[in-house]
Amino acid sequence: MLRKRYLIPAGAPLILLVCHLITALDVPLDLQQPPTLTHQSPKDYIVDPRENIVIQCEAKGKPTPSFSWTRNGTHFDIDKDARVTMKPNSGTLVIDITGGKVEAYEGVYQCTVRNEHGTAVSNNIIIRQSRSPLWSKERVDPILIQEGNSLILECRPPAGLPPPIIFWMDNYFQRLKQSERVSQGLNGDLYFSNVKTEDTRNDYICYARFNHTQTIQQKQPISVKVLSMDAINETIAAFLNDTEFYSDSPAGERRPTFMIPKGRTSNKLVLRGHVLKLECIAEGLPTPEIHWRKESGELPSKRTFHENFQKTLKIIDVTEADAGLYRCVAKNSLGSIHHIINVTVMASPYWITEPKNLVLAPKETGVLICRANGIPDPSITWLMNGIPIENSPKDLSRKVDGDSIIFSDVQTGSSAVYQCNVSNEFGYLLANAFLNVLAEPPRILTPANQMYQVITNNRALLDCAFFGAPIPKINWFKDDQTSILDGDPYVIHDNGTLEIHVAQKDNNGKYTCIAMNDLGKAENRVQLEVKDPTRIIKQPEYRVVQVAGKVIFECKVKHDPTFTPTIMWLKNNEELPDDERFIVGEDSLTIGEVAEIDEGTYTCIANTSLDKDSASAELTVVAATPTPAIIYDRTDPSTDLELTDESERSIHLTWTPGFDHNSVIEKYIVEYEDGLHEPGVWHYLTEVPGTKSSAHLELSPHVLYSFRVISVNEVGRSQPSYPSRQYQTAPAAPDENPSKVEGAGNEPDNLVITWQTLTGIQSNGPGLQYKVHWRQKDVDDDWTSVTVANVSKYIVSGTQTFVPYEIKVQALNDLGIAPEPSVVVGYSGEDLPMAAPGNVRVRVENSTLAEVHWEPVSPKSVRGHLKGYKIYYWKEGSVFKRSRRHVEKKILTFSGDKTHGKLPGLEPFSLYKLNVRVFNGKGEGPPSPDEQFETPEGVPNAPAFLKILNPMLDSLTLEWGAPSHRNGLLTGYTLKYQPINNTHELGPLVKIIIPANETNWTLKNLNYSTRYKFYLNAQTSKGPGNIITEEAVTIMDEAMASRQVDIATQGWFIGLMCAIALLILVLLIFCFIKRNKGGKYPVKEKEDAHPDPEIQPMKDDDGTFGEYRSLESDTEDHKPLKGSRTPSNGTVKKEDSDDSLVDYGEGGDGQFNEDGSFIGQYSGKKEKEPAEGNESSEAPSPVNAMNSFV
Repeated sequence: MLRKRYLIPAGAPLILLVCHLITALDVPLDLQQPPTLTHQSPKDYIVDPRENIVIQCEAKGKPTPSFSWTRNGTHFDIDKDARVTMKPNSGTLVIDITGGKVEAYEGVYQCTVRNEHGTAVSNNIIIRQSRSPLWSKERVDPILIQEGNSLILECRPPAGLPPPIIFWMDNYFQRLKQSERVSQGLNGDLYFSNVKTEDTRNDYICYARFNHTQTIQQKQPISVKVLSMDAINETIAAFLNDTEFYSDSPAGERRPTFMIPKGRTSNKLVLRGHVLKLECIAEGLPTPEIHWRKESGELPSKRTFHENFQKTLKIIDVTEADAGLYRCVAKNSLGSIHHIINVTVMASPYWITEPKNLVLAPKETGVLICRANGIPDPSITWLMNGIPIENSPKDLSRKVDGDSIIFSDVQTGSSAVYQCNVSNEFGYLLANAFLNVLAEPPRILTPANQMYQVITNNRALLDCAFFGAPIPKINWFKDDQTSILDGDPYVIHDNGTLEIHVAQKDNNGKYTCIAMNDLGKAENRVQLEVKDPTRIIKQPEYRVVQVAGKVIFECKVKHDPTFTPTIMWLKNNEELPDDERFIVGEDSLTIGEVAEIDEGTYTCIANTSLDKDSASAELTVVAATPTPAIIYDRTDPSTDLELTDESERSIHLTWTPGFDHNSVIEKYIVEYEDGLHEPGVWHYLTEVPGTKSSAHLELSPHVLYSFRVISVNEVGRSQPSYPSRQYQTAPAAPDENPSKVEGAGNEPDNLVITWQTLTGIQSNGPGLQYKVHWRQKDVDDDWTSVTVANVSKYIVSGTQTFVPYEIKVQALNDLGIAPEPSVVVGYSGEDLPMAAPGNVRVRVENSTLAEVHWEPVSPKSVRGHLKGYKIYYWKEGSVFKRSRRHVEKKILTFSGDKTHGKLPGLEPFSLYKLNVRVFNGKGEGPPSPDEQFETPEGVPNAPAFLKILNPMLDSLTLEWGAPSHRNGLLTGYTLKYQPINNTHELGPLVKIIIPANETNWTLKNLNYSTRYKFYLNAQTSKGPGNIITEEAVTIMDEAMASRQVDIATQGWFIGLMCAIALLILVLLIFCFIKRNKGGKYPVKEKEDAHPDPEIQPMKDDDGTFGEYRSLESDTEDHKPLKGSRTPSNGTVKKEDSDDSLVDYGEGGDGQFNEDGSFIGQYSGKKEKEPAEGNESSEAPSPVNAMNSFV
């Protein structure tokens, strides 16, 4: 099992000291100084009306400053308002609004801080009350919508301050599930790309949460009912007698269109540093997918997020580079649509250099710099003690120069506070910075005789905070040495801190910091102790224990002798259970009477005041076994690692193998740690067979080695052994040179040479550098070289465009250079090609394909690596009509040095233009002159639509739309039609040729109550196009239907039917008795001899009705016509009498077959019940039964 080990080095708190590099000295508070604002409320302060208003203004200075306020530009006298108080020794205002109105205190406040040395002012603080208004009363009508259509549920929340958070829930306060199809827009509305019947509900509720007042408002519930086509047909059937509503799909499938934003383009303005949110929501069926891209570059990967199922593009921390065109594309299987959003990035002012407090001694010179940027460029205004500087007293030692104030030869008494106001239309910045003229000898602000402790091989930071005017110079000394500490391994920072990169034991000692200026000096002594790290040398190991057994986890710690570590145990990263079975010893954890709940990961943590180490192991609890079983496990860690035969480039390592737990050790893996370059990181070095317990190791120069061994058996890898002692090899010159050397310019006049730098272990010594050589290839020039630091790139400027260079990069360090490097060839930067392909020719192969030929450009004019050629082509319009729409150019790319290519997918009978361009790695060259060509005619598309109008007894009218793509001159239309009978058999086909200028046609002399199928296609001189089909039924003769209904409802007819049923029942009983007695079946003989004419095959006028058939054949032939609809219930309810002719058949369910054969009882009315199995769809009425025999 895994055992984890962590090491947290010491010295982390001291790192903070380096971050405070003083550029403007902090003046001790016991010295005279102008006021400095230390805290103020934000510029836009929205207050909760339930709480008191607290406007903060804190400052420091000597003498102690006084505070005053303005409100809306005039003095705010707090003594005249009992509700307003100012905190003692502070400028913070507290306004008690108990029983009062917050509106009375809304406005713009500014705090002014004064003492005898100057005046500081705060930002303008705008106080506004938060508001959470109620929803305006409105009537929300129920929404009735057809399945498949799009829908927007508007929220329109009340305008609050700040704006509310919008979300949709139901009556049970459950969030409505959202998806690619249903989602909430940024404006709070709920968008349905297409609705489904499952969207029907009466509790769509929009909620607005006002966080500032912790209130939630809700809109009236919205009721939505989605009607399926079945529901719509049933609704229509209630109003239209015997008329069916035909439709192949809910609301037809369609291409996407955008619900938001509208139009093809839109604009968006965003401020730098803010969050940019772009939104595209589309409707369509199937549900469209949304994709985003930036037209003029790549989206910033680390700052870009897609939200709301890809419908929202969010870019955080906006920069000027985020401006440009963004394209959102909505796509489904029927097509796509796109919208372009032009994003403009503006910027309220932001600091480049914020003015800092300036401390000068008399006669010194200094500068206050106020440098900011913004879009548009901000204006800078200087003030002195809150007054425009042009209105302040003249001072010859002061000169205003744009964004700077230059002080020269300053005198005592020139102290003041200067304000820099930077503003544009999107905001402002206000900064206070004082000039304080002092003459002070050095003083050390760090406490004397401070003790610093750090762990070996970590960074040590010794503090020496100081002050003085003029600014003192800082020097450090160690122990009794007289030489200044400067250079490796010491660094003195501007704030006086002394840094030791990698602290070692020999860095122990006392250090002295001395600060000096013209007025004197000061010193301070501190002490540094370098401690040994805390290590767990005997780690807890994976254990498998039976229930009720006992387990011991060991945790032995090695640490610095001056520390006493605390040992803590965790289970699954939490405290141990409060259970007496858990016993924590000095270096172990014992668990008695182990139970299944004790399974988990146990971690030992050894803590000191400077560092800690931890190690973990897992415990597995198994059921008790009656007989001991052989347990196979990973090998115990190896021990007693010893280093012998030390040399500059090799060493011998031996170890004692750990217990193998009944599984033979297969091999040992030796790893090393480089304490100089990568402390804490272990690397693979070599491996040896499991039969050996030593290894001869090849080493690299200038590495602080530690080794450890991992055993591997059939179960897995053991935990690493405890590391060996450290061994450092001597430095040497590099053995190898950088790899992956390349040369490729990124501008026409440069050559960028790059390489992969050597790792720390490859450097072989300190002071790693690289010597870069280059010269133009095939030119008799000497090598030019430059030595650079440990970087991976060098740029050669002033080169010719795209010429070859020989390049080599050689490593060197303080001890020498690496072997001679190999030479590679690179090229200086490319430029755009200068020439266009010539002699462009077009050969049209057919109405949709053309082949283009061109002559290649000369290699010299390419001015880069030839990537290929691009053909730009576009359609100008049809041959007989030019297009006035925007021309969309298409591009085909042909890689390499090809001189021809084919253009597929052209539209017939169209006028095209094209040009050819060569391109390289930089971009495209100029286009060739436009070539024009025409495609020949082709066959047209199918007519746009075909509709049936005005169906009558013997006529109807067809209306159609011209083909969307005629692909030539239409010569006419071909209309074919034929009748369809009840068994789906097609009648004779009639063909009609219709002139090209017609878009409707009336057919006469048709049969009444007959279904017809129509076929229509357009044609050009090239032939007929695709066919569009439609079906329709002529109207039945109402008089005949009326007569049939009258006959079927006569009393004599009903009586006759009952008599026939009774007779059949008597015959059935008689036959049953005869069969039981073993006699013959006379009824059957009579039927064979004298067939009943009632059940003989009956012929209609067109002979389409078949003979009586069995249930099996009936089932096979019972198929509805295309476009017809079956009843939704699908069953027939039997009446009280079950007597029918079906009792004499081979089986059946008492129904009419589609061919009109009667095999069931009569029914006086239609009845609908839930479907049962796969039975017939409908029980026919007498009217329908009679119609079958007409």
